[in-house]
Amino acid sequence: MSRLEQIVDLEKRVGQEAEKTNHPATGRSRHRLIRRDEGKRKGEPKTQLPTEATEAISVCKTLAGRFGLPTGDKKVEPALSLPKNYIPGPTIEEHWLPLAGSRMRYLKAGSGPALIMVHGLLAYSFSWRFTIPVVAQHATVYAMDNLGAGLSPSPAGMDCGMRATAERLLQFVDALGIAEFDLLGTSHGGAVAMLAAALCAERHDPRLKRLILVAPVNPWSPHGKRLAPFVGTRAGSFLFRHTIARWRFLDYLWLRRLFEDGAKIPPDSLEGYRRPVRENRAFEHALRIVSTWTADLAELEQALPRICNYPTLLIWGTRDRAVHFRSAERLRRNFCTAHLIAFDGVGHLPYEEAPQDFNTALVDYLYRERQA
Repeated sequence: MSRLEQIVDLEKRVGQEAEKTNHPATGRSRHRLIRRDEGKRKGEPKTQLPTEATEAISVCKTLAGRFGLPTGDKKVEPALSLPKNYIPGPTIEEHWLPLAGSRMRYLKAGSGPALIMVHGLLAYSFSWRFTIPVVAQHATVYAMDNLGAGLSPSPAGMDCGMRATAERLLQFVDALGIAEFDLLGTSHGGAVAMLAAALCAERHDPRLKRLILVAPVNPWSPHGKRLAPFVGTRAGSFLFRHTIARWRFLDYLWLRRLFEDGAKIPPDSLEGYRRPVRENRAFEHALRIVSTWTADLAELEQALPRICNYPTLLIWGTRDRAVHFRSAERLRRNFCTAHLIAFDGVGHLPYEEAPQDFNTALVDYLYRERQA
């Protein structure tokens, strides 16, 4: 049995057990794969930080511990109710790396070819909690918390523009001595990944091999073109700070907007995404990002022709309310060789709303393409 067949078999058995508990995050997905195209067209957190240059921290066995949920005096249940016959995946290590005048937190797991994961706006490595255990059986996975996001503090006056974030991503690659890598980015992280690819192309840097873009922010999506720039204005940021940033009951509403089916929101999501807000001023970091949103999108559009030769996988939910699915085809045409995988009835976060389908599609692409 091949490695891909083994992981698919494992996911099926886990899904069958999870179905018995009717768990929304791990039960068998009923989402339909509707398209598969191939084109040939041309601050400081409250946690104590390690002091070593790069230090691995012992991470507890629960998924809550692995991905940064609090484990203090208050008892915290594991992020998932795992089946009795669950087979534990690879060890997930938490690391801290001095970078750009601060310390970057990242998770590392598995062995083999490197895959770097870049989260979206107001997200962090926690977003990949259902993906890392699967993909790490085939690759060395690096899931970073960008400076200012997750639990990574940002230095005073840090440039939060997309290009500067892409530069720090490549500094991360340099610091770890990664010889070659694939790059997976979602939403705002997808735009950062594309700009990082443009930087590699400009510098004739051969280390980046492929792009995997999950509903990436792009110039052709009408969603976000008005709201994000408005929030970045003085009036918009004032309104944001005095409503959404303060009123915790609104957390569910913005999270619900990212899912087509509210019943599929994993039970650990609200607490997981609240932690950086409480401990690392994540909302302030987000406001600094959107303050340059319009200029960043214009720069991204200019950079896209330079990345046309990278083999690319696009993954989208057809009911995405954050980055419109209609922009997927236009973005696909930018690349000489690209696949587009769309999940019918799924929102902006397919790796959380339909994790089994997402993981299967991702592993299949990584290893089918590698064999080719």
